[in-house]
Formats: sequence, C-alpha cells, structure tokens
Amino acid sequence: MFETDLLRTFVAVAETGGFTRAANTLNSTQSTISAQIQRLENDAGRPLFLRSTRSVQLTSAGETLLSYARTIIRLNEDARLRITGNGDGGRLRIGAGEDLTETWLPDVLQSFRDRYADVELELDINVGSNLFAKLETQELDLAIAGLCSHDAHGRRLWTEPLQWAFATDAELPDVLPLALFPEPCPYRDAALRALASCQRSWRVTCVSSSLSGVRAAATAGLAITPLPKHAFTSGLRPLGKKEGLPPLPPVEYFLQVRQTDTRDSLAAFVSVIQNKADSSRLAGPRRSRKNA
Repeated sequence: MFETDLLRTFVAVAETGGFTRAANTLNSTQSTISAQIQRLENDAGRPLFLRSTRSVQLTSAGETLLSYARTIIRLNEDARLRITGNGDGGRLRIGAGEDLTETWLPDVLQSFRDRYADVELELDINVGSNLFAKLETQELDLAIAGLCSHDAHGRRLWTEPLQWAFATDAELPDVLPLALFPEPCPYRDAALRALASCQRSWRVTCVSSSLSGVRAAATAGLAITPLPKHAFTSGLRPLGKKEGLPPLPPVEYFLQVRQTDTRDSLAAFVSVIQNKADSSRLAGPRRSRKNA
C-alpha cells in the first residue's frame, strides 16, 4: 500500500517537472521531496523518474503509477470531505479564464454543486495573468486559465493550439485587422509578438473583454483574432502559413491554488477539475455545442 503523502509528492514532481518546483508547490524543501520520492521508489521496487541535471521524466512504471496516484488522492479527498462535511469549506473564490466559460467551466461547476451544494462559490472571470496575481494577494482561492509562456503556474492540465481565426468565406485584407482582448492578455501578447516577426501590416480594429466580442468580429469578417482551438465555432476558419500568417505558440492551461489553503472543500474542487481533465484524456475542454 502506497502512502498518500508520498503519492501527493510524486504527482507534484510529475506535474511540475522538477523536485525544486514541486517543493515550492508543496511548501516543502528539495531534500524532503527527494527523500519522499526515494521512499516511494523503494516501495515500488523500481525507478519512477529518469533524472537529469535540468529536469525529470517519468519512466514507464512512473507513467503507470501516475494515473493510479491521482485516483487514490481524489478518492481520499472525496471520502474525507464526505465524512467530515464541509464545515471548513464555507465559501470558495474561483477564478477562470474567459475562454473556459462556455462549456468547460459550467460542467465543472455543475459537477461540484451536485456533490457539495452547501459550499458557496464566487466567480472571477478574467485573464490568466490577473487571476494568478490575485492568488498571491489572497483575493482568490483557486485559478485556472490559459497561458502562452513557459513559466510554470501550478498544475498543468492540458495544452492545445492557439490559432488565427477568421470568417469562413471572407477575403483577408492586405492590412490585417485584429480583434484582441485588452491588456494584459497572453493571447494578445502572443499575437503581437508573432506579427512582429513577419512583414504583414496590421491594425487593431476591435478590443473586447469577452470571448463572444472578438469572435463576433472574426465571424463577421471584420477582423482576425487569436483563439484556442476549442473556442472555434461554425463560421470560423483557422489561418496560417498559406495566408502568410506567422505561427502562434500553444496555450497551456494551468490550475493553481493558494499553497497555505488546506480546506477539504478546496481539495474537493481541485479533485473535480482533475477528474474532468483525466476523463477527457487531457484533450482540453469540450468544443462549444455550436460547433458540434
């Protein structure tokens, strides 16, 4: 029987990609993390990680254990909350990216509410950089959002393409009209950095804080806009090298919680998010029903 605390450490190392980053996530030390992984490998009877000076990678045994470890942790957290109740839960302040609000976030919220109806939820819909900053100032308890940088922000859930979106039947102008989210926005930054590397002229013709706003401009043929793959709906087509547009970096979706918050209700919410990510094989959120 594997100890749950060791499995938590194992999952943290696997998800952050390093012992130091896992130690920061778990508010521990690198030496403690290393010792716990060594104990787990002794219990397993084989190595779980391939170690190098820069990173760690899962072995085949580690890949097998990871899915079991996540399941064991989820079941343990769920059982503890069910038995103890949610007396320490009260209110959870949840931050989520605007592009997750159509189907993915409602599904998560409904799943949580079905099981823990007496936990009060507050939502903050914003861009990732703002949400993760609010975690540091303790304005939020949990944040999930997409980023286009390589900086680790907690637990990586999935990765998907960021693509240029434009109306299916519209002709692309020589001077590219852009529909963008306001600053700060990782998709906006990624788009402008990419355009700076090519010879195309462009101008911003639409700024909207909502996904529906930039997508409406693109669907109407008024502008192109950078969108995660799951946010495409009917009436939009992806643009790329054929149209003379530079490639965009992928979107990495991260889940982060306040490290000092150990409430069972927060652990249960994390469990619901991870369960949904696992059940969809980390393929990203379900497409909008409009594009089904």
